[in-house]
This record gives sequence, structure tokens and C-alpha cells, in this order.
Amino acid sequence: MCVGLAAGLTGCFKTIHYVPQTQAPTVFRTATVDVLEKQVADRDAAIRSLKATVEITATTGGGKEGKVTEYTSLHGYIFVRKPGDLRVLMQKPVLGSTAVDMVSDGNHFKLLINGLTGSRAIEGTNTVTTPSKNGLENLRPSVFFDSLLVPPVRPDEQVLLTESTRVLQTGEGRRKMAIEEPDYELTIVRRKSGNVLQTARVIHINRVDMLPFEQDIYDSEGRVVTSASYGDYKPYGDVLFPSLITIRRPLDEYSLKVEVTKLAINETLDDLQFELKLPAGIPVQKME
Repeated sequence: MCVGLAAGLTGCFKTIHYVPQTQAPTVFRTATVDVLEKQVADRDAAIRSLKATVEITATTGGGKEGKVTEYTSLHGYIFVRKPGDLRVLMQKPVLGSTAVDMVSDGNHFKLLINGLTGSRAIEGTNTVTTPSKNGLENLRPSVFFDSLLVPPVRPDEQVLLTESTRVLQTGEGRRKMAIEEPDYELTIVRRKSGNVLQTARVIHINRVDMLPFEQDIYDSEGRVVTSASYGDYKPYGDVLFPSLITIRRPLDEYSLKVEVTKLAINETLDDLQFELKLPAGIPVQKME
């Protein structure tokens, strides 16, 4: 009966599809959860401030809208000063005048938008309490701050470590190859209530170079609100920093591709670089 069933399932006819054969790296590293937690903390502690020249490309839409819109890339600058200061200054193509200017002290933000029909400003808290149907209107400074940096584990958080693999496609045509890369997943949880734990973040670490290649940030409902991927790490002094960061916001259906073209780490940034004076007479919208 079993033989007959097996023969019936396999049959006499078959079609073979060739796929790239996976190859594993010849060298990869191992580490304990304590070592990985310390590496994350040390990498974060090594960065006190950032001054980045960037190209940012925004994309909106997806399954909910039934379409995807990619906007023209904007040239600009990002300033970060711990513990919570942030400024994002973007310029209009060709003209070079300010298109978007946003500052935050970690709790509140101020945003100036110079559009085709005039200027307007937005002020509010860094936490979205009343989401907008327009995903980009839910953009807050914390999206940049949380994605550019991979913060350490807090004292009220706990960590657990699992192993995984991802398959990377390289080359084209007959030279196309699939590399099976071993990875670590450092899951950071905090106590929600009683014996219920809540996932706060998952840091995905490449076991070849031991650098984060992705960070997923969760909300209180267990949903991924931000997924940031990191690629093309380059040395800036003694610090390795990704020159390509893609920030995806799946619930808001938008993404930001941040290409770092120039970076200065730990330069002194003064208060004036995080000050935004709004022009007199422009409309100011209060956001919650």
C-alpha cells in the first residue's frame, strides 16, 4: 500500500527546474548572547554625534493603495546629537533651497515644509496619538533616530538569542549564485504585565562580519512598525557605519532610502544646529 502510494505520488512524469545552488561561507563566527549584547552597546557608545550628507528617496503606497509612488531624491543633511537631538534638512533639486527642515529634542518636533504652493509648519510630540491616513504625515524624528542607530539593551529589558540563515542572490545569468549566510537574531523583550513579555526589537546580525544588517522595531501590539536594513559598511575613523540605510514603515506604507555620501562622527555640534526658527505669518499645524 505504501509503495503504491509513493509510486502514485511520484508518478512516471516529472519536470526539473534548475535553481542556483546555495553555497555557505567558508568562515563565520560564533558568539554568546552576552558578547553580542556588549558589542551592540559598545558600537552605540562609540557614537556620540553624527553629521551626515545624504541622498534620501521616499516611496509611498503598497497593497492598501494598490499603487506605489517613488519621489525624486532629495539632497540634504542629518545631524544627530545624543541623547535626543536630531535635525533633518533636505534641499530642493537644482535650486538647492530648503524643501524640508525638521528638528527635535527627543520629545517634541518642529517641521518646516516649503512646497510649490507656499510654506507651512507642523509642531507636535514625537509620539503619534492620532495617525493620519497619509503615511508620510505620521513621520516623526524618532523614525530617523531609531533607524540610524542601533541602541543598547536597556536595564528593564531582557534578551534571547536564536540562529537563522538567509539566502543572498549574487551575480546574473549563468553567474548567478545563492549564498547561504548564517545569522544571529538578538531579540529584546520587556515585561508587559504579569508573566507576559513584549518584543521591543529584533537585531539581525551577520555572523561573517558580526555587524547588524537589519533591525525590526515593534509596537505594544506586537506589530513591526519600523524595519531598518543596513548595508555597505564603511570605516569612519575607528567606527564602521552603513552607507546605505533603508527604513520601511509597513503600517504607514512608506519607505525611505538613505544613502550616506559623507559622514563625520563625534564632531562637536552646537545648539544652533538644532534650532529652527519659523518664518513669521506661515500657518502652523499642531500634530498629536
